Amino acid sequence: MADQQKKIHPVDIEAPPTTPLMPSDASKSDKGDPAEQYPPIRRTIPVIHSKPPKKRGCCCRFFCWTLSLLLVLIILIAATAGILYLVFQPKLPKYSINRLRISEFRLSQDDSLFATFTVAITARNPNKKIGIYYENGSHINVYYNNIKLTGGSLPKFYQGHENTTVLDVDLSGQTQNANGLLTALTQQQQTGSIPLVIKATVPVRVKLGKLKLMKVKPRVRCNLVVDSLTANNLISIRTSSCKFRLRL
Repeated sequence: MADQQKKIHPVDIEAPPTTPLMPSDASKSDKGDPAEQYPPIRRTIPVIHSKPPKKRGCCCRFFCWTLSLLLVLIILIAATAGILYLVFQPKLPKYSINRLRISEFRLSQDDSLFATFTVAITARNPNKKIGIYYENGSHINVYYNNIKLTGGSLPKFYQGHENTTVLDVDLSGQTQNANGLLTALTQQQQTGSIPLVIKATVPVRVKLGKLKLMKVKPRVRCNLVVDSLTANNLISIRTSSCKFRLRL
């Protein structure tokens, strides 16, 4: 009976577990075999390459060179003008109307007004180192209420340094349909104040030392008030003022 009793063997529960035959991270295939091992997947970060600098075209380089040359030219011109101004100290010429004589002022049978004036113009050159050449092609006209009465031109001459020249300029003209104009002038003459405007455009060339500059066309405007416009009579100039404006 004792032989028939089963023997009970004690089990050590603290013994470490046996090493598994297959690693825990190994996967099995459908057939029960371990799957093949693959390296872990790594994400690659794309490398961004900087774009190469764009090459400037021929037009851009040409524009830059042209702009640079223009700036240099402007600087040179400004420097030259500044030096000339300091050396020569230019001053504008001055003009005035001294006398006005009328030799003809009549209305014809066809209502045309014929007028002949002689104007004494004084031109002053205040510059010490600058001369003025008065060229051909000048125009000088006399107006009353924007109506041209007479016209003419200045003579060609040279005006030296600090020189004053008096010119007697003959002006003549014909105005059509002037019956109403003569009536207005007669009424204006009774007041003793007749406004006239003298406009002149004179081509001149300036001489700096021995250098003769390009031709320019200054404009002169003189506002006069005379007491009468009667032929063969002494005309009194009550007021006179002239303005000079340079036109390139």
